[in-house]
Amino acid sequence: MNTIDYGQLIAVTAGDPAGVGPDICLELSNHALSNKIVVLSDPSVLKERAKNLKKNIKITEWDPKKIDNGKLSENSLFVWPHYFRSDVLCGHPNSENSETVLSSMNSAIDGCKRKIFKGMVTAPVNKAVINQAEFQFTGHTEFIANNTNTETPVMMLASDKFRVALATTHIPLSQVSSLITKEKIINIIEIINADLEKYFNIQNPKIFVCGLNPHAGENGYLGNEEKTIIEPAIKYLRKKGLSVEGPASADTIFLSEKKADIFLAMYHDQGLPILKYKGFGNAVNVTLGLPFVRTSVDHGTAYDIAGTGKADARSLISAVEMAFQMVN
Repeated sequence: MNTIDYGQLIAVTAGDPAGVGPDICLELSNHALSNKIVVLSDPSVLKERAKNLKKNIKITEWDPKKIDNGKLSENSLFVWPHYFRSDVLCGHPNSENSETVLSSMNSAIDGCKRKIFKGMVTAPVNKAVINQAEFQFTGHTEFIANNTNTETPVMMLASDKFRVALATTHIPLSQVSSLITKEKIINIIEIINADLEKYFNIQNPKIFVCGLNPHAGENGYLGNEEKTIIEPAIKYLRKKGLSVEGPASADTIFLSEKKADIFLAMYHDQGLPILKYKGFGNAVNVTLGLPFVRTSVDHGTAYDIAGTGKADARSLISAVEMAFQMVN
């Protein structure tokens, strides 16, 4: 049986329909790459949101079973229909629609596995709302990893050439120390090294590693994870020829921005406040270590401005553009 050639398509999941996801997805309608973008959402929700925002945007339903879905005219979007069970109201999250939110993600993941899509981009969801529907969900990164049998997904945020990866992601701070192991640090840094070379054309990238404790443990007086776990991991990787520095105190390591290709922080709020302060609204969330490209926005659902016309689509546009750069 002949396989269908879909070209360089990217899937974009629209996220929580009560948030700004539909608003920012509509802004892709006149992008230079719009013919290669497929939004996964409910067409009626996108049409209603466009009407509220006084945007004249045509929704063209897209079918993965068709070889040729045609070309878009101006002010148009390809949409793969995923219908919501309950009414959608801007700013009013509804857990009854969580199943469809997850279904659109699963369709994008499956499409990437089947080579229908070259990669996927995700608009924001609300973890609490999805869990209210009795689905166990800790975040996009973990969800995609579980559905691709990826043992070690690595969350990285990038703003221009400033990049921060995380050794742990969406877990309570009290659990971080127990999840930092020599083997995990080695695995994560090897994934970072391989994917920066593969997707960003950075040969032998310079990787700067944060300590876990204040002042990187102060030679063991403020904690010994640096001496017993992180330093041995870095020593091992250096012997393999990787360019790794650290561990260094997180309160000063980011001053080395011009020397590093990427920083590895030990936990979510150690590294991301620095990056978001520097580039919020333009930063892109990238999951390394997956079998395909996945990028996302750097912000949340912003229920308070959904449907008001105040949503800023720059991060989504940056995420789409980075996804295409990575697949090419």
